[in-house]
Amino acid sequence: MKVAVTGSSGLIGTALTASLQADGHQVVRLVRRPPRTGLANTGGAVDKATSEVRWDPRAADAGDPALSGVDAVVHLAGAGVGDHRWTASYKAELRASRILATTALASAVAATRPQPKAFIVASAIGWYGDTGGREVTETAPAGKAFLSRLVQDWEAAAAPAREAGIRVAHLRSGLVLGAGGGVLGRLALPARFGLLPRFGDGHQVMSWISLTDEIRAIRFLLDADGAVPNETGERSGPYNLTAPNPVTNSELTAALHTTFNRPDFPWLRIPAPLLKLGLGEMSAELLTSARVLPARLREAGFTFEYPAIGAALAAELPR
Repeated sequence: MKVAVTGSSGLIGTALTASLQADGHQVVRLVRRPPRTGLANTGGAVDKATSEVRWDPRAADAGDPALSGVDAVVHLAGAGVGDHRWTASYKAELRASRILATTALASAVAATRPQPKAFIVASAIGWYGDTGGREVTETAPAGKAFLSRLVQDWEAAAAPAREAGIRVAHLRSGLVLGAGGGVLGRLALPARFGLLPRFGDGHQVMSWISLTDEIRAIRFLLDADGAVPNETGERSGPYNLTAPNPVTNSELTAALHTTFNRPDFPWLRIPAPLLKLGLGEMSAELLTSARVLPARLREAGFTFEYPAIGAALAAELPR
């Protein structure tokens, strides 16, 4: 299989690229900088399984990416939701890096001949907003907050590929737990010293997935057999990439301290008003409560290697 990947240098993209290469698949990395030629593998030899193509939808001279011969495209690129305070300018950056880029890439995918069989697009459980901890699956309606509206427009931006008859899967990922970055990269350091606080009252439900299972799920959806029809009979649509056992913020904090063999202090917390004062609207990412279940993945027969938080943290975090 030949797979084009955007965001290949991020937490998920790096792991996905390595997984595909390890199984002998070809990877075309779509990059914003000038592409490199003659990529070397870790042994110093030229890696013929990897190539790079320049693609930046906001650059005047970017052109369309060369996708001919690609079997599938995985689109993971986008500005980090938790990287900066949500100022008006950063909200605009979040929208541009997702909506404009997805529209451009979906149009390029639709115009490619022969057409790729699948367009796998990153999304987020932010679609659901704050459900108060109520269980939701892929059929639940979208929320009303900024992130929910962003995710709605983000998924809608893939329309050119979908209308061209290409199978489109939206990866509504929860908190991806991997040692190389993401939320775990920010929480692990204080947890190593036994000083990770609860956020707010700690009762908010956090839907998560191990990096290992995130990659396994993406690989599963790259295979047409891994895509099950939704309620309208379509194999396209959203898939919740979340473990079947969500945890509260308090449970996640305690599990992280246990992983590092540190005592847990339930009284150590940052009150919600203080979080809102310090982080502004972005504090919703730490305080929102949503119990998101992977209904479509499980219906398709996907099994999680790490369905429980303790085992996931033990596997993903270096001691």
